[in-house]
Amino acid sequence: MRQKYSDYMNWAKTRSHAKFNLATSGVGSFPLRELPLSIDELEINGDTKYGHLPLREALASKCGVSPDCVVTADGASQANYLAMAAILEPGDEVLIEQPAYELLVSAAQFTGAAVKRFLRREEDGYALDIDEIRRNITSKTRLIVITNLHNPTSVQAAPGVFEQIGALAREAGARVLVDEIYVDAIYENTPPSVFHLGPEFVVTNSLTKVHGVSGLRCGWILAEPELAWAMYRLNDLFGSIPSHPGNLIALRVLQHLDMVRTRARKVVEADRGLFNAFLDQHPQLLTPRTTHGTTAFVRLAAGGSAEFVDRLRAEYETSVVPGRFFDSPDHFRIGMGVNTVMFQEGLRRMGDLLARFRPA
Repeated sequence: MRQKYSDYMNWAKTRSHAKFNLATSGVGSFPLRELPLSIDELEINGDTKYGHLPLREALASKCGVSPDCVVTADGASQANYLAMAAILEPGDEVLIEQPAYELLVSAAQFTGAAVKRFLRREEDGYALDIDEIRRNITSKTRLIVITNLHNPTSVQAAPGVFEQIGALAREAGARVLVDEIYVDAIYENTPPSVFHLGPEFVVTNSLTKVHGVSGLRCGWILAEPELAWAMYRLNDLFGSIPSHPGNLIALRVLQHLDMVRTRARKVVEADRGLFNAFLDQHPQLLTPRTTHGTTAFVRLAAGGSAEFVDRLRAEYETSVVPGRFFDSPDHFRIGMGVNTVMFQEGLRRMGDLLARFRPA
């Protein structure tokens, strides 16, 4: 049977919250009052049938593409699903990285595709391994799914690797879906979208994680115009007509994106500094040291991460994301960028548990 639910999203909605919440995946909310916007500029209804054109044009300008290549969606989750559902048929093979964001795997399973995995190994710093992808791609592969920055580790793909993956995809007659939702957390020399590398690339993104405007649900897909139109027609079955006020506010965010991003950057970088200092003090925590992104993927050298996560929440009112949601039960994910005072206290409590924790 097809997968018809997401265990991770259910956990995130119902069980992730704690007084000291390090289970987040994006930055703290941007206050609406700080956005230059008047209520007089909003309307309840408007032309958003296949994407509000000014919003599509703004996204196209941001990404350096034609508006015909932009599909607006209700967040990156819907964007990823629409992209997969438009490309895959039941029985097709989809090749997804491991560890992976659980919702990508669940969405692919819902399409009826046969899900295969390729490893991003901890001992290699979770780098994309072109030989590993080559070993797992077959004549039935129709889609390769990758996150960049990698969710959950925040590792950035090495220069030139996507060109090689694109060549493999062309040879197999497949496409490459790259979720770039965290790429704007590379604050200096932000790389251009891999969409520009060739027609086999399809890219998803959102304002949610890095900019702190999750409630607007402003996601998008970049695809060739014919495929983009197929995604809009598919969304007739699901999203129908998006919220016009939400589209108008999202457009204003894009018009002031530097301001929004700068505000978020201050919190992310403050938290990263605290986290790196915490790692220096606790060598029993193993994780890639990245210079960007809002998440870190951690393993206890002595093992026992699942027990540690449960005790951290129950005894210290501090939550992190269990690694089982990323195919890695011996790990957990920590989120940065919401509230530095809260983050610091959450780390302190984590340190208290580390000092007395002995895995069963």
